[in-house]
Amino acid sequence: MDMDPHFKAHVDEQAKVAAANPAPPLDVIPPEMVRAGYRAQRTAQNANAPTDVVAKDLQVGGADGPIPARLYTPPGAPATTPGLVYFHGGGFVIGDLETHDGHCRRLAAYAGVRVMAVDYRLAPEHPFPCGHDDALAATKWAFDHADEIGFDRSRIAVGGDSAGGNLAASVSLDLRNDPQRRLAFQLLLYPGIWPVEDTASRKALDGPVLTKAAIAWFDKCLAAKGHPQSARAWLGEAKDLSGAPPALVVTAGFDPLKDEGRDWAERLRAAGVEARHVEYPALVHDFYIMADVSPAVDVAARETAQALKQALN
Repeated sequence: MDMDPHFKAHVDEQAKVAAANPAPPLDVIPPEMVRAGYRAQRTAQNANAPTDVVAKDLQVGGADGPIPARLYTPPGAPATTPGLVYFHGGGFVIGDLETHDGHCRRLAAYAGVRVMAVDYRLAPEHPFPCGHDDALAATKWAFDHADEIGFDRSRIAVGGDSAGGNLAASVSLDLRNDPQRRLAFQLLLYPGIWPVEDTASRKALDGPVLTKAAIAWFDKCLAAKGHPQSARAWLGEAKDLSGAPPALVVTAGFDPLKDEGRDWAERLRAAGVEARHVEYPALVHDFYIMADVSPAVDVAARETAQALKQALN
C-alpha cells in the first residue's frame, strides 16, 4: 500500500529541509537540545486535540522519589472511571508530557477513561533500568491511590507508544503475579520490543521518522544490553509471557518497528494471552502524535480509543 498522501507530502518536505540543512550526528548534540527540538516539532503537529478534557499536573511515586505526571479527565466523567497509565515514546531518551499531551487528550475524550501520563526519567542521564523502574513504580502508585485520581482499581490498563509501549509491556509482565494490582489491559502502540535479532522491517526501513541512526543512538543512551535485568527492556529476551493481561498491539506500515510489534502479539497469543494486532498500513511511526498532518490519525485514534473502552467496560 502507498503511504497516506498527507504523510507522504510531509515526509517529502522534511527530506527537502534535511537535505538543505544537514543535521549533525545525534551523538554530538546535547540530549536536552534534541528533546527541545522534538517537543517543538510534535506539539506543532498535534495542536488541535480536544479542549474539554481537564488536565491536572501531579507528582506520583517513582522508583527514586516523586516524578511528574498528568491526569486527564474526560468531560462529564463520573467520580470513578476506568484508568489508563500511559508512557510516552521517544526511545527512552526524548519525549515528555507536552509531546504527548494531545494524544492523551484524545484517548481520554474518545474512550471516556481517565488517563495518567507518566514523565519517567530519561537516558542517558538516567540509564536503564531507571525509566522501567519509574514506570513500574508509577503504575503501582496508580493502584494504591486509585480513589484519589478517580480510577476504578478493577479496570486499570497500561499503555504507551514506541519506547512507551516497551514500558507498558514490561510493566504488564512485572505485575502479572501481583494479586493486589491486576492489570485489565495493555495498549501497545507501535511498540519498540527490542528483539534479539533485527527484524526484516528494521533491516529494510531507514525512516521515515524513525531512522537507523536514531535507533542506534537510543540503544546507546539506554545502555540496557548486557544488564542483568536486560530482558525488561530487550523484550525479545523474555522467555515466558504467560499471565500477561489482554493486549491490543497497533503497528504502522511505514515503521521499522512493525514486524516486532506483530511478532509480539503472536508471542502473546502463543502464551495463552488474548492479543489483537491492528496495522495501519499507510501510516508512519509516531503518527498518533502527528494528528494535524493527516485526518487519518484521528480516525485511528478513535478506533484505538474504542478498543480501549470496550476492553475496560
